[in-house]
Amino acid sequence: MEDRTTSRIVDLSHVIEEGMVTYKGLPGPHICDFWERQASAANYDDGSTFQIGRIDMVANTGTYLDSPFHRYADGADLSELKLLSLADVPGIVVRQPWENGLALEPEHLKAFDVAGKAVLIYTGWDRHWRADAYFDEHPYVTAETADWLADNGAVVVGIDSCNIDNMHVRARPVHTRLLGAGIPICEHMTNLGCLPDEGFRFAAVPPKVKGMGTFPVRAYAVLG
Repeated sequence: MEDRTTSRIVDLSHVIEEGMVTYKGLPGPHICDFWERQASAANYDDGSTFQIGRIDMVANTGTYLDSPFHRYADGADLSELKLLSLADVPGIVVRQPWENGLALEPEHLKAFDVAGKAVLIYTGWDRHWRADAYFDEHPYVTAETADWLADNGAVVVGIDSCNIDNMHVRARPVHTRLLGAGIPICEHMTNLGCLPDEGFRFAAVPPKVKGMGTFPVRAYAVLG
């Protein structure tokens, strides 16, 4: 049996909270009880109480994963994603602090072997989470970099920014290229600065929902 004392798990996801805004223009989640504890007590002679929660939210809430269906009507939806690209994937961190420039260019990646890897882009932008500054000019990946990642065999790409594309222009070339190549995208990540450059395993698995292209994930890395 694996000795879990030699491993460390780093949570890479934001908490989903009532009313929070993940993306301007999209509603925040509404979280409530469907089955309240006090009312449920009448159903059991031993005094047991249970809560069943209810959440109303758009799919792009919190830290979430985009499948090809998010961009392409004939692309793989959440139910069709292969676990090989989402769970127990060897990971690397590309460090491009936002203070050094907002655009991640191919030159920032040429020293990395990304084939078969989860490529996680650390910018430090998650420090602005839940603040207005989060939606200002933000770190992003260029179209040329998306081409390089796809051509060199990345299997999933994540970023700790509000969008992997530059959302202040009217085009989404990175989503188009990566999702077109079958490479899922994980956005709104956090804690990437706590990871080593390599030597960890990454996971970001959404529920197996038919007909949806995006959903929140509990992304994490296992070190050791």
